[in-house]
Amino acid sequence: MSHPASATAKALWSKACPPLSGDVRVPGDKSVSHRALMFGALAIGETVVEGLLEGEDVLRTAAAMKQLGATVERRDDGTWVLHGRGVGGLTEPADVLDMGNAGTGARLLMGLLASHPFTAVLTGDASLRSRPMARVTTPLAQMGATFTGRTGGRLPMAVTGTETPVPISYTLPVASAQVKSAILLAGLNTPGETTVIEPEPTRDHTELMLRAFGADVRVEDRADGSRVVTLTGQPELTGRHIVVPSDPSSAAFPVAAALIVPGSHITVRGVGMNPLRTGLFTTLQEMGADLTVTNERTEGGEPVADLVVKHGPLKGVSVPADRAPSMIDEYPILSVVAAFATGETRMNGLAELRVKESDRLSLMANGLAACGVTVRVDGDDLIVTGTGAAPKGGQKIAVNLDHRIGMSFLVLGMAAQNAVGIDDESAIGTSFPGFSALMTGLGAQFDGTEG
Repeated sequence: MSHPASATAKALWSKACPPLSGDVRVPGDKSVSHRALMFGALAIGETVVEGLLEGEDVLRTAAAMKQLGATVERRDDGTWVLHGRGVGGLTEPADVLDMGNAGTGARLLMGLLASHPFTAVLTGDASLRSRPMARVTTPLAQMGATFTGRTGGRLPMAVTGTETPVPISYTLPVASAQVKSAILLAGLNTPGETTVIEPEPTRDHTELMLRAFGADVRVEDRADGSRVVTLTGQPELTGRHIVVPSDPSSAAFPVAAALIVPGSHITVRGVGMNPLRTGLFTTLQEMGADLTVTNERTEGGEPVADLVVKHGPLKGVSVPADRAPSMIDEYPILSVVAAFATGETRMNGLAELRVKESDRLSLMANGLAACGVTVRVDGDDLIVTGTGAAPKGGQKIAVNLDHRIGMSFLVLGMAAQNAVGIDDESAIGTSFPGFSALMTGLGAQFDGTEG
């Protein structure tokens, strides 16, 4: 589905720039930020969150927690403080919960609401209202919740939670951290054990943070590669001090830019290195990237490290389908890097990309082709063939309100032969506020006009 540029659409152009240099820290991890706010709203006592991503998506979740009765405030020093309501203690909101573009926020919130006995209405922007929610509502309905939405299970949607939630054991048809997390969140206020069986492990921020707040979560890896996650319901969650690591999905953009802009050498600090999120960095190293992981440490229960990145030659690789869950948001930027590599890069098993903020598979393929890159889609695989030289560029890309598509094409423009533009930079703030300032600080040349 295509979405028009926003009413305040502002084009942005990116042209070939000098070598990048500098030492930067990208904003906090979006996945961890959403969960810190939700669990803080359910915990007894005070939760203090440092490094929260203050992008539009996360701010929507903060507003929703406030509407549901939690105390949520931002202090002048940038820390966020929550006083929660206890598990099962959220209250009926007086108005519609508008989640903007936040797919993670909306799906996790459905889980949270499913085991609270009141009705809440969720909506979002044009992009979010077009995204299917049935894979979340199907298991939650088995637990007793009722969902009344538009055709195809789309927002706006009324969620009526049940007073007597039933624990389930649910096998995910497709690996999805959002669906898993929604079920576990519903399970928090459900007596007994709620179990999710995932065909392959997905990002485990929910499990790690639930444990940090005091929940009983067991994880079992099976011989066939599947993973069983079991939550004991109705725990007492206690307020915590959470430090949010820098988002690896955001770090991907300066890292990729340094790899393709000749002469570049940068450091990105404090990046979340959860092994279920670092598929991109593994893939880049397989391509021959000069990418060094240093100063490894743990913050807020999550592994973090600094990344030192230098420009150098890259070669095409085949990315296995089973790596998709650990890098699902990074394929757009990987396809840009692949355009500068020598040979064919085949990204396998990307069906999930068709139901993200936009159909990212088609958008990236069409945009890259317009910029002179040899690219094709084969089923659910994306194949990019590079020559080792800079692609032509010289196009303005319609990004369809998709922040990652927008940032990916701006990075392409930083090393293409001709400037690359995007029709609307407004969506970038959903996940990476300050993107333009951070990139221009490293040496990028972004401008509102072509030339």
